[in-house]
Amino acid sequence: MMEEEGEPLTGGDGLTGGDGLTGAGVILIPKLPHVEFSLECRDLIGSGGDRKPNALVQVAVIDPREQYLVSHACTEIVEGSRDPLFLTGVTFPPEYPASPETLVKLTVYDVRDKARDNSSFLGSATFSVSDLLRSKDDQLTLNLRSSDGVLAVGTVLVSRVNMGEMEEGDVDHITADVQQAQKCTLVCESSQATPNDKDNSPLTGAVFKNPVCKVYKFQTVDSEWMLVREQMEECTLSFSIPRQLLHLYIQEDMRRIQELRDLGELSPHWDNLRKEVIGRYGQVIAAYQETLAELNKITGPSFKPSCSKAQRYLEFIPINLHTQRMRVTCPRQTDAFYDVITVGAPAAHFQGFKGGGLQRLLSRHEAEKKSFSTAYQCIYYSPEHTAKAQEVLHSVGHLQPLISGLADQLLQAAQQHSMAGLREALKTLAGKTEQFVHALKDELVKSALLALHAAQPGYVTKNQNQTLPGHQGHSHQDHPSPSQRGQQGQSPPQNPGHSPGQPSATDSPVVVCNNVDGGSQTAPIREDGQTPLKRQDSIPCHKEYDEEEWDRVWADVAKSLNCVIAMVDKLQEQEPISNNQEQQVLADVITSHNPEGDWREQLCPLVVRLKECIAEVVVRARRAMTFVLLQEAACSIPQGLFLKQRRDVVFSQALAALACGFVMRLYAGMEDKGFLRQLHLVGLVAQFESLLSTYSEEIGMLEDMEVGISDLHRVAFKITQAKTDDPCDLQPVVIGRRDHYTVEVPLPRLAFQMLPHEIKEGKALQVYPVLFNVGINEQQTIADRFGDISLQERINQRNFEILDSYYKSLSDKVPSECLPCFQTRTDLKDLLGTLGQNVVTKKRKNVEILWLAGTICRRLNGIRFTSCKSAKDRTSMSVTLEQCALLRDEHQLNKDYFIRALDCMRSRLTQGEVVCQWDSDPEAACSVAENKPASRHFYPIALLLVSSHLLVVWLILSLVFLLAKYQ
Repeated sequence: MMEEEGEPLTGGDGLTGGDGLTGAGVILIPKLPHVEFSLECRDLIGSGGDRKPNALVQVAVIDPREQYLVSHACTEIVEGSRDPLFLTGVTFPPEYPASPETLVKLTVYDVRDKARDNSSFLGSATFSVSDLLRSKDDQLTLNLRSSDGVLAVGTVLVSRVNMGEMEEGDVDHITADVQQAQKCTLVCESSQATPNDKDNSPLTGAVFKNPVCKVYKFQTVDSEWMLVREQMEECTLSFSIPRQLLHLYIQEDMRRIQELRDLGELSPHWDNLRKEVIGRYGQVIAAYQETLAELNKITGPSFKPSCSKAQRYLEFIPINLHTQRMRVTCPRQTDAFYDVITVGAPAAHFQGFKGGGLQRLLSRHEAEKKSFSTAYQCIYYSPEHTAKAQEVLHSVGHLQPLISGLADQLLQAAQQHSMAGLREALKTLAGKTEQFVHALKDELVKSALLALHAAQPGYVTKNQNQTLPGHQGHSHQDHPSPSQRGQQGQSPPQNPGHSPGQPSATDSPVVVCNNVDGGSQTAPIREDGQTPLKRQDSIPCHKEYDEEEWDRVWADVAKSLNCVIAMVDKLQEQEPISNNQEQQVLADVITSHNPEGDWREQLCPLVVRLKECIAEVVVRARRAMTFVLLQEAACSIPQGLFLKQRRDVVFSQALAALACGFVMRLYAGMEDKGFLRQLHLVGLVAQFESLLSTYSEEIGMLEDMEVGISDLHRVAFKITQAKTDDPCDLQPVVIGRRDHYTVEVPLPRLAFQMLPHEIKEGKALQVYPVLFNVGINEQQTIADRFGDISLQERINQRNFEILDSYYKSLSDKVPSECLPCFQTRTDLKDLLGTLGQNVVTKKRKNVEILWLAGTICRRLNGIRFTSCKSAKDRTSMSVTLEQCALLRDEHQLNKDYFIRALDCMRSRLTQGEVVCQWDSDPEAACSVAENKPASRHFYPIALLLVSSHLLVVWLILSLVFLLAKYQ
């Protein structure tokens, strides 16, 4: 937003903070705001005689070198007062290009008509930042002068604000011991931290940038003043995570193409299908490469405004992803921090929603894929089988190099004659080899090998026209390629599908077809879900193919491992080698040639044999599973790959938001031992609050969002030590593949060393995403009365079950002392019970669901997200209302100030300001009094809007009914 210019502010209090970490047990010396102040006017003379003015102060900055005026901030309007006290203050964030010589101009207006923006000038005053820094008692009293500079129309009092100042004086650093003592008095997202180390630490500067700050002071029930700062920032992960994902997508699809080519020679039918699938993958790769190249060219703000949501090259980028932190300083209380991530609904906005969203499209596509598999000579594989094939491919690719490395370690220990090292290496090698064998001991691999053999040229079948008992065969015909399906009366759906979101029925038949003149038969799936493709007359089999060969191949791996174990036992000369005579003979033969020889020479042939067996298994298993995926792709192109792209788009947006929230929560909890313990023992809950309506295109958005949030279960996090403290080395890194990604979050060395041992060892940290949706706008009113809200009900009920399961797991593994303390002490179990009742209650616009889910999330140390279509109007209204409710419930906000506090936050919304700086969409106006946010309280503005829309809708429908009746 703004580049730093000029000299940094310096004063007696040391306004600039240091960078980096300084010493063991010392954490995060922050970069505090340059200066913050509140405003108050006295003895104002109105422009209309005895009329009391409706005062507003406009704050502008004058650069002494450039001599131009820049609008910086604005207070709220205080109506009918000659001595207005403004609740909205002014703040200069660390990145603001200010210096002690910077001049601040205060201009007071009398707002006669807010609706028409009719105001008159009252007076102005100017001061320099250095004047305020050097002032006695941190206050300046300035005379307001009229436009001619002669008449005094009142005074303005400028009071410097010192948020987070402790009674014993300022502190430059906080030790872990002090933090532990303060922990129970802190709440929510920063339950461990001190006021001076959260907002602008060197860590946050690596991922979060361009802060926009607002500061307020509100009165408590004790007639004292609390200070509140809202700070909103952009997140660099908005673009970096999608870029990394696109790169991984391209790599994964290129590997898939190579695996398809490695299948070897296939019959003409399967070869044509393979070529078409490879061509489709090539188109996806080319599109992704083009998108990635365009994203690499982008500079400027680190977020995508809503006016760009329909741009093709930005479809992987989340809309308006921002972090918002509310910091509260109260007398005799430790500062508290409340964080929320705001983001537009993760959805394929560029592709549109005419055919619905992912949830509907995937279900439809999965049903249609069964008929396609029959028509185009493919075995139908359920989503579970497809996922299993991908899992096997990953397992063999991951375990083969791992086992090879462990085998080399075993030989190295043997060369050193280290029996302890030999035993340790053997133990690890045996575990990984057994894991390898277990991954391949599946009927799917065996049946896929048979099907692959049948797809090769020159095979024959027994009784080609015979069918299984109780099933009718399908006559063979010349089948068109998938690109010709529309001409054969089986046109694909307008919106295609990818990996199915709904499991198929277990009683669906498996269709087995050959590719020469013959027939296709059906075989039922067993009750355990496996597909029993054993030797039957209906299964195509090569005359030279031995069906038991696969069993022998992977069994040889176990035998080879047993030989290695037997040889280690013989070397140790402890117990008899084995009862297995074959192993005994093999070991004796090897040792007989060199009875006094080196251990390595005796083990080497056995280890080489083990590697050879594993390599042979890997080749066969990889080809078999690739053939499964070829059939899955062949019976679904082009629809399947189109839907895969849609799913990639939605997941990219969802993962960028989740990574942003995880990093923010981690930075806030770096010193909280209870939070870190919860993090590695159970994981964190990530609660997505959605305000989408179940009407029109927002139904499709919600269907996209449901699948995108659900796919986040495939994501884990790891914390690593950064190479350096440079911001570039502190950027999170994504690794993995579509069915499982890991986000590595690097930390500076000193911060990393303070983490628990389990986290430092690289333990995968789990996140449990849950989605709760309640539509709140006038379109939801129509849906409630005349539409279908079953989608919303199903989403809320399913995600409540996930949240309840997480709480039970947390209760079993983590003591309640690890969770944050709150002033309102309602039991978590009671809150969950109330939420469970609400999700099954038939009630229109039941915003209690959102309120309860958000409260539970904060009490569980979770990550909070709020979303609507574009993360502007509805999101802003929800966030500000939640903030005021927290001030009331946790910090004793005076009830007379609740509405004023709400008006202050909404009059110049932090959310709206950031979005509107870059968003040219007319809907992005900062005045966002539109809809009812997530709360128990229904405010009048939203009620009037909803009522007026309802009246119009009711009149239109009445006219339609009357016309239909008389016609």
